Amino acid sequence: MRPRWPRRVFAQVLLVQLLIITGVAGLAAGFFLAPLAAQLDDQAEYRALAIARATAAQPGIAHSLLAGPPSPDGPVQADAERIRLATGASYVVVVDTRGIRYSHTVPERIGERVSTDPGSVLGGREWKGIARGTLGRSARGKVPLRDGEGAVVGAVSVGIAYDDVHALLLRSVPDILMYAGAALGVGAIAAIAVSRRLRKRTRGIELTEISALLDEREAMLHGIREGVVALDRNGRVRLVNDAAARLLGIGRDAIGHPLDGVLPPGRTTDVLAGRVTGTDLLTVRDGRVLVVNRRDTAGGGTVATLRDRTELEQLRRELDGTRGLTDALRAQDHEHANRLHTIAGLLELGLHHEAADFVAEVTGAHRATAEEVTERVRDPLVSALLVGKSAVAAERGVALRVSPATRLPDRVVDPRDLVTVLGNLVDNALDAAGSRHAAGPPFVEVELRAVGETLVVRVADNGPGVPAGVRELVFTDGWSTKEAAPPRRRGLGLSLVRRLAERYGGSVRVGEREGGGAVFTVELPEALRSPQPKQLTRRGER
Repeated sequence: MRPRWPRRVFAQVLLVQLLIITGVAGLAAGFFLAPLAAQLDDQAEYRALAIARATAAQPGIAHSLLAGPPSPDGPVQADAERIRLATGASYVVVVDTRGIRYSHTVPERIGERVSTDPGSVLGGREWKGIARGTLGRSARGKVPLRDGEGAVVGAVSVGIAYDDVHALLLRSVPDILMYAGAALGVGAIAAIAVSRRLRKRTRGIELTEISALLDEREAMLHGIREGVVALDRNGRVRLVNDAAARLLGIGRDAIGHPLDGVLPPGRTTDVLAGRVTGTDLLTVRDGRVLVVNRRDTAGGGTVATLRDRTELEQLRRELDGTRGLTDALRAQDHEHANRLHTIAGLLELGLHHEAADFVAEVTGAHRATAEEVTERVRDPLVSALLVGKSAVAAERGVALRVSPATRLPDRVVDPRDLVTVLGNLVDNALDAAGSRHAAGPPFVEVELRAVGETLVVRVADNGPGVPAGVRELVFTDGWSTKEAAPPRRRGLGLSLVRRLAERYGGSVRVGEREGGGAVFTVELPEALRSPQPKQLTRRGER
C-alpha cells in the first residue's frame, strides 16, 4: 500500500527535513567509512610487507634454506614461527626457488608447493595486496629471499587475516553511528523548530491553499481597473498590475528597479515614494488625472493604489461649463426681461424713435461682440468657448476682452487641446479678477497669436496676481490658493495646462501684469498646421 503524504504544511516540511537529514547523515557515514576501510587495508598490506622484509633480512634463514630439505622441525620453521608469534601475523611462509614450503602455520603442509604462483617474487619483485589462500582471505606481503651474495634463493610470504581488519572497521562503526545519530537528533530538533515557525508564519494555511491564494491574487490584481504598485522597504518596485502599467506608462521590466529610476522626477514619483503624504492625493501623469492612496505593510514596504479620474474630471469640467452657461442664460433672461420692460414703457409713452434706438443699440452690442470674436478667432470651437465665457464673465461682473492683437487662423491641429488650455486659464483669470482684491473694474484679456506654426496663448487679469515665490508651485498637481468645496478638488487646471504644453514641446509661465494682476503665457509649437500653398490655374492665380 502506498504511504499517504501528509496534507498539513507543518507535517510535510518536518517529514522532508527529516528525510533529508537522514540521507545526509547516511551519506556522510558512508563517505567516512569507505576511505577508512581502504586505509585499513593499506595499513594491513604495508604491515605484512614490512614483516616479510624483516624476515628476509634475517641472515640465518637463507643459510638454513640452502643447508637441507624442508622439515617441520627444521631451523627455517623455528625462525618463521618465532617471527609470526612476535609480530601477530597469521602466517610466515618461506619457500625455495621451486615454491616448496620450508615453513607454515600447519606443519603438515611443509614440503608442499604453495597454492599461489611465486614467480614474480622469485624474479626479484616485491608484492602486496589482498588475496585468498589455504588460510583464507588475508592481507599479504611477499619479498624475495637472498643469500649473502644477493642471489635470490627463495621467497618470504607474510599474511595478516582480513577478518582482523574487518573487525577493526566494525569496532569503529558504532562510534560513527553515534555521531551520525547525534547529528540526526540535532537536525530533527532544528527541523521541528523551523516547521513550527513556518506554520506560524503561514498561519496554518495548507500548500494547496497557498497555491490557490496566489492564483486568486494574480487574477484579482490584474483583473481590477485600479492600478496597484507595491514597493519594498528600499523603494524598489515589487509588483505592478496591468492597470498601473497602463496608467504610469511602465512595463513589467520595472520590477526589481528603484522607483526613482523607473518614473521621471515629479509629483507622481513623490506621491508613490511617500515624499508627499496624505489621502486621495491628486497627480497628473501623461495627461491623466490620478488619485493615489498609500498604505504601509508590516515588512516595511508600501502598497499604492491609483484610480483614473480623467473622464470624471472632464465630465465635471463640462458640468461646470454647463452650469456656468445656465447661470449666464438665467442672468440674460433677467436682463432681457428688463430690456423688454423698458421697450414696452417707451412704446406706451409714445416714444417710438427712442424705443427703436434702444433696440438697435442692444442688439448691435451683442452682435458686435460675437462678430469681433469670430473675426479674430477663426476656429469655431475656440470662438464658441470665448463667446460662452464672455456670457459667464458678464454674469459675474467681469469684462472678458479679446486683445486687438488676436489673430487665430483656422489651422489648429487639435482644437480640443486648445480649448482645455484656454478654458483653464480663463476660469482661473475670472476667479482672480472677480475677487475683492482686484484693482479697478475687473476684466480678463485674451490674446491668441500665430507665430509660424507656434501658437501663443496669453491670458491677463487685474486680480491680486501671483507672488514670485509661488509662480512655479501654481503648476503643481493639487496645489491651489483657493479652497474647494468637499465634492471637488482644485489644483488640476494649471497642471493640465503645463502637461499639454510639454506634450507639444512648449512651455507655460506666469508673470506680473503692468498695473497689477497676472499674465499667463503658453507657447505651443507645432500646434498649427502649415498654410496651404495657393493653387495656380492656366490663366493665372486662383
